[in-house]
Amino acid sequence: MKAMAIDGFGAPPSLHDLPVPEPGEGEVLVRVRASSVNGLDVAVACGSRSGMSEPHFPVVLGRDFAGTVEAAGPDVRSLLPGDAVFGVVAETMLGDGAFAEYAKAAEAHTARVPAGLDLATAGALGLAGSAALAAIDAVAPLAGERLLISGTTADVGRFAAQLAEASGAYVVATPRPDEDDAYLRDLGARDTVDRPLVVVALRGSGVHVVVHLAGDGLELADILVPGGRMASTPGLPGDQLGRAVQATPVLALPSTQILGRLAADVVDGQLTVPVQRTYALADVPRALADFKAGTRGKLAISVA
Repeated sequence: MKAMAIDGFGAPPSLHDLPVPEPGEGEVLVRVRASSVNGLDVAVACGSRSGMSEPHFPVVLGRDFAGTVEAAGPDVRSLLPGDAVFGVVAETMLGDGAFAEYAKAAEAHTARVPAGLDLATAGALGLAGSAALAAIDAVAPLAGERLLISGTTADVGRFAAQLAEASGAYVVATPRPDEDDAYLRDLGARDTVDRPLVVVALRGSGVHVVVHLAGDGLELADILVPGGRMASTPGLPGDQLGRAVQATPVLALPSTQILGRLAADVVDGQLTVPVQRTYALADVPRALADFKAGTRGKLAISVA
C-alpha cells in the first residue's frame, strides 16, 4: 500500500510502499478514503514526540480516518466488512497511521458513519472533535454562563466554540491578530477579546468557564469567578491555582460513543466541520507546512 511515513524523528515525510497492516484482537482494517491534519501529526513529523511515545519506524503519520471496513480482527463485535466508519488511530506506539491506503484501528475508537455524513467530512472530525467534546463535557456550561475559549481558532477551538454555543453559553473567543470578528461569530462566538488583553478586559466582570487550549492557564484562571471551572488541554493541576476554582485536565477521548455524538451533531446541523482545503496523499508534506503556518479550517487529506 501507499503510505506517508517518516524514517526517523525529524526526517521529511515521503511516500512509502508498505505492507497492509493486519488487524489484531479488537481491531478493524479500514480502507482509508479521508483523513485530516492534526497538531499531533506535525509534532511527530518534527520529532517533538521523541522520547514520549515508542516508535516503530517507518512511522505512518495521520490519526483521523474515514473509509470502509476491509476486515475485522478477533473479538470485533459491532463492525462488519463493508461498513462505512470513521475514527482515530489511537495507538500508544507510533507506527501505524491513517495517511495511508489502509489503516488498522481499535473497534473502541471507531464508529459507523451515519446517513447524512460524508466520508470527507467524517475524516476531519475524530481527534479534534473528541478533544473539544471532552473539554466541554468537563466544564458542563449552563445556558447564559460566560465562557471564554483561549485558542478558539485552533482545530479544537473551532469545535469547542460550536459545542459551547449549542449549550446556550455566552461564548467569548480569542482571535489571532489577523482574524476578524465575523469569522469567529460564525463559529458561535458572541464576543471577542484580544488574547494579550484578555485578563485586563475580563477581570472586572469575570467569566464562569474557561476552555484553556492556548496561552497562560494561570492568567486565565485569574478571570474566573469564585467557583468557576476550567478545562485545560495543555494541563493545569488544580493545586497550582490557589483559589476557589475547579481545573480539569482533559484529553481527546475518541470512543465509539463520543464519535457517535459528534456525528449526530453534524447530521443535525449543530456542528460544522470547517474544511479549508483538501490535499492528495502525496501532498501531505505541503499540508503539514500549511498547518504550521496557521489555518482557518481543517486541512483534509483525500486518499484515492
